Amino acid sequence: MAVIDAWTGERANYLQAALRMTNEDFAERLGVSTRTVAGWHANPAMKPRSEVQQLLDTALDQAGDGARERFDALLRSAGSPAGNGSPQALSVAIAVVQHDGAVLLVQRRDDGALRWQFPAGIVKPGASPSDSAVRETFAETDVHCSVAEKIGARVHPDSGVYCEYFHCDYLAGEAQNRDVVENASVAWVPIANLTKFIPESTAYPPILEVLGGTHV
Repeated sequence: MAVIDAWTGERANYLQAALRMTNEDFAERLGVSTRTVAGWHANPAMKPRSEVQQLLDTALDQAGDGARERFDALLRSAGSPAGNGSPQALSVAIAVVQHDGAVLLVQRRDDGALRWQFPAGIVKPGASPSDSAVRETFAETDVHCSVAEKIGARVHPDSGVYCEYFHCDYLAGEAQNRDVVENASVAWVPIANLTKFIPESTAYPPILEVLGGTHV
């Protein structure tokens, strides 16, 4: 497990990503302003003041095992276990798996709240984003899929993480929750009901277009 000798905006961003929190949620968790968190995304090299360093230490100490493992992986991708060396941008691959008029979702345990999302995973250095999307889908849901096309990519407006979205075809497998620590449930959701699970205001618009505009 990595030990942080000194926090930077970049390392704070990694902790936020590992906890799967929005800027607002992460700011509330730490007891700082949302502007402070946004500032870390704008200037990853900045060093938070000493009292904020202690807040980040506490947040890391209180993180669950899954979040700590993700945080360690992100630090390793930046160059070393302590996060030194040339930083590498965090990238997440997201699978939009469609089958018989439905789309596959997982219900994340997000710091006490439950939120529906598409299966997603961090892209490790040198790995293919499309392969990562397929692999993470199986790891989380026991569903085999294949990538039909890349939908697009964006820097997520809440987390500041670079996300790549892939439209996937279902191949085999009964959907089930294989990651009970991170997820509360897995479900096939009718496309027509998708925005009842993921609000249209937060969904990546090209996803809705690719799924045929049948959302409500």
